[in-house]
Amino acid sequence: MNKALVSLCVLSALGAGQAFAESNSQPIAEKKMHQEKEQKDNFQWLEDVEGAKPLAWVKEKNAHSAASIKAYKGFDTLVENSLAILNSKDRIPYAERKGEYLYNFWKDETHVRGIYRRTSLAQYSKENPTWETVLDIDAIAKADGVSWVYKGMTCFEPKNEICLVSLSRGGADAVEVREFNLTTKSFVKQGYSLPEAKSDMTWLAQDSVLVATDFGGEHGMTDSGYASTVKLWQRGDSLDKATFIYQADKSSVAAGAQVLDDGQSKVVLIGDFLTFYTSKFFVYAEDKLTALNIPKDADIKGYFKGNIYLELKSALSTGKQHFAQGAVVYAPVTSLISDKPEYQQLTAPDAHSSIAQVEFSKSAVYVNYLEDVKSKLVRFEPKADNHWQQTPVAFDANGSLAIFDMQQDSDDFFVDYNSFLEPSSLYEVKGTDLAINKLKSLPQQFAADKFVTKQYFATSKDGTKVPYFVVMDKNLKFNSKNPTLLYGYGGFEVALKPKYSATIGKNWLEQGGVYVLSNIRGGGEYGPAWHQAALKHNRHKAYEDFEAIAEDLISRKITSSPHLGIQGGSNGGLLMGAALTRRPDLYNAVVCQVPLLDMQRFSKLLAGASWMGEYGNPDIAEDWAYIKTYSPYHNLDSSKKYPKAFFTTSTRDDRVHPAHARKMVAKMESMGIDVLYYENMEGGHAGAADNKQSAELSSLVYAYLMQQLK
Repeated sequence: MNKALVSLCVLSALGAGQAFAESNSQPIAEKKMHQEKEQKDNFQWLEDVEGAKPLAWVKEKNAHSAASIKAYKGFDTLVENSLAILNSKDRIPYAERKGEYLYNFWKDETHVRGIYRRTSLAQYSKENPTWETVLDIDAIAKADGVSWVYKGMTCFEPKNEICLVSLSRGGADAVEVREFNLTTKSFVKQGYSLPEAKSDMTWLAQDSVLVATDFGGEHGMTDSGYASTVKLWQRGDSLDKATFIYQADKSSVAAGAQVLDDGQSKVVLIGDFLTFYTSKFFVYAEDKLTALNIPKDADIKGYFKGNIYLELKSALSTGKQHFAQGAVVYAPVTSLISDKPEYQQLTAPDAHSSIAQVEFSKSAVYVNYLEDVKSKLVRFEPKADNHWQQTPVAFDANGSLAIFDMQQDSDDFFVDYNSFLEPSSLYEVKGTDLAINKLKSLPQQFAADKFVTKQYFATSKDGTKVPYFVVMDKNLKFNSKNPTLLYGYGGFEVALKPKYSATIGKNWLEQGGVYVLSNIRGGGEYGPAWHQAALKHNRHKAYEDFEAIAEDLISRKITSSPHLGIQGGSNGGLLMGAALTRRPDLYNAVVCQVPLLDMQRFSKLLAGASWMGEYGNPDIAEDWAYIKTYSPYHNLDSSKKYPKAFFTTSTRDDRVHPAHARKMVAKMESMGIDVLYYENMEGGHAGAADNKQSAELSSLVYAYLMQQLK
């Protein structure tokens, strides 16, 4: 298990706020009662996700918004463009190796829910490989009468025959887990099976798994809605016979297990994820737990030649040793279970870089850096006495790359490379000499040669230089009249990188739009410090950065407020809500997707409690005094003029509660503010469950933007 399980999207201790609460004489409960009385919520009834009255409200809003936006005369063309891109046979079938086969999950107009399929490496290298279907999600959905969405498959290595398949109803995070046999291509009768829950299962051996799920009663879920208890489950036993290993406190985000395997030895870890950014780990061996003595805010990156590798989120000093924030360090397991671990440093970023990936092959470590938000890949080969030979891998430095399917039984791996105007290409990299072989590449799906990408830096309110990218027509007139879409996220140390999007190209750039990607603080573009600069009581820094970019676009005469629209989802939806309420004069369109907006109740809704490490705890008076200054739901003002915003969410989103968007829209309407709302009835946090839904939803967004900005 890792933090991706509980992340916001694709998402530190309580700190000063907690210390304040413990030292203040007024009970928390009294403060809570006072603030709830002060902030009366007339729309809390919309939190009943599938209640008859809220769903009737949703259907009414959907019908109104769909009719309004679909009146755009080019709407059907936008949908056709999107579907053609999503269902295109020219897509790269990204695959992962399991044994002698490469496996890929594929959706198209025939396989709406998707198929899991396989081919050989020799076939995969061909332009049109022959695929063998292993698992048909559409067929399972039809047989079960359930709108299943595929959520992944984890196989027992090295045999890669028996696997755990995760299926979600309508795209929610909660999944049903079933054991599947890749050889027989069928579910295992009386095999491992878990009912729907936010579970975590890890293979320990062929006939045993480590399972964290909702065991019920005192071994139920945490306050964040994730598993609190880890047990050892032997094949053939019922779940209630599983052996208890560890239980996290209900206030923790989650508990889980992971097995680190470098091909020579294994380490079994049990993790207690105390907050979104802090954890404690134990080595599980011979039925005993031994604490791993590592910083609570460090990220475990992997296991290589007997050493565990960590990325430091804070500077670390251990006697004579000092390591900078963001550095990657390593130490043997035996050292890490001692009182005084001794680390070695692999690498550390500088002021212009951060570390996006650390991956391990059979013989080397690969580090994927971001240098001013552009990718650079370096191989680290171990030499004598903890020295490393560094060799760059020859990729163009002006785009984004991602390592995938790197495994520790081979030195060969795949890299995906793309940029705003260059479609994705799949490369095979040979680890022996770093020879690069392009296996597959996407054809251009829009007229990219007509556009150009520029990187600019805006100056934020406190003087910080904040980067952003602009993709625009080569012959753009700087006359302040160009419809411009500014996208942002700014949270959870997520870096927004240059990325090819045929949908943006076809349905926005070719329609006369300018696309802007912001790299504001709160994200991970410059490592942990860039993220922590906008954490908790510094959240406003992210919003100031975003406003600075908007103003910079206007000052450059790329656009102006009547032609400037903004978009973001999840934490980016919170950014949109804050942008709307802080500076409604600055924008003329706001696309707010699967958002957090009610920051007084976010910690009580679905997975919200897990994000208090990012935002603070609204039940602590000091935290709420700050949070309420930007909470979009609480900062609407009937005396202000707002642009007509468009809010989208999903009924099946069990991560960010759909009530955030519902309540915001209901409150705006009660103030006489014109607003649009669309709630997809399935799709989970992604907002859509299949290509048709995705095409429809994205087309609603682009049609709305054209109506507002052209």
